[in-house]
Amino acid sequence: MLREQIKSELITAMKAKDETKTSVLRMIGAALKDKDIAARPSGKTDGISEEEILSMLQGMIKQRRESIEMYKQGNRDDLVQKEQAEIDVISSFLPKQMDDSEMQAAIQAVITETGASSMKDMGKVMGALKSKYAGQMDFGKASGMIKGLLA
Repeated sequence: MLREQIKSELITAMKAKDETKTSVLRMIGAALKDKDIAARPSGKTDGISEEEILSMLQGMIKQRRESIEMYKQGNRDDLVQKEQAEIDVISSFLPKQMDDSEMQAAIQAVITETGASSMKDMGKVMGALKSKYAGQMDFGKASGMIKGLLA
């Protein structure tokens, strides 16, 4: 579903001569193809799953946010705007992101559900969150919240 949506958006962007969106969608397509090829040896001949695509998109956004920070330090506003435009396009394929209170509630529910009680259970909690909330949650931020709750 997401794969088809990306392809149709690319065609629409090319017809509209939207260079930024076309470029970003081609970049997503290339990354997707790389991930599909890398997954073949493990028996995934149909390509990566929707959850893996969402995870890949979140990784792309994270890279751009890190770049934005560096560009801001270097006073490169032109590159900050370019990276932000790319984030906007990539974000359009992700489900609505959870805010802090929703994340806190989801984390608390998973901790209760998994019976996690110490930092040793951190991996179990993160795994459950990633399977349930792929694409909806910033797992970097969630990691800090989990540490605070389990400490």
